[in-house]
Amino acid sequence: MRLGPTPRARRLSQGVVITAFYGALLLVAVGIGAARHHADVFLVGAGPPRGLFVSALGGLAMGGVAVFFSRLVTRRLQWARVLHQEFHALVHQLGSVDIFLLALSSSVAEEAFFRGALQPMVGVVPQAVLFAALHFRPRPRFYPWTAMSLGVGMLFGLFTLWRGDLCMAIVAHFTINVANLSYIARTELRT
Repeated sequence: MRLGPTPRARRLSQGVVITAFYGALLLVAVGIGAARHHADVFLVGAGPPRGLFVSALGGLAMGGVAVFFSRLVTRRLQWARVLHQEFHALVHQLGSVDIFLLALSSSVAEEAFFRGALQPMVGVVPQAVLFAALHFRPRPRFYPWTAMSLGVGMLFGLFTLWRGDLCMAIVAHFTINVANLSYIARTELRT
């Protein structure tokens, strides 16, 4: 008598796992904000935000400039092409929906956590260092990515202070992530 195949538990989609992780990070951010009596981690300043439409346009422009320079560096510098290939191996199987979910959930949750919850407690530089630490991989070829994350964390932190909300940082973060993840996933470069 031959037995049929053993049924396997259904795997969670990458999109569900991604969304769950970043959803948990967002809850931690709100919890930190609530502990310091400021649960709305999306508003950083004392007053009302200064024009969400302007912030969104500024974030789109800032994200677009970052994407332009990342493509330029990838075309011209060997270390950037090696980094691209490393990330391509990690994300090439992601579909468009997973890329969108990853870009959206990471931009909202990371900005809420680092700029909305931590920055008011520790300041711009320490939150940027912690943001860079999240993007650290213990191999020298990843060090430029970590250094860029430090710079982006500082820049996003300063813009958050200036605007009084997270809109500009979230839109810029999303623009960078969705454009770069799509490009990296679909483009295999020769190193």
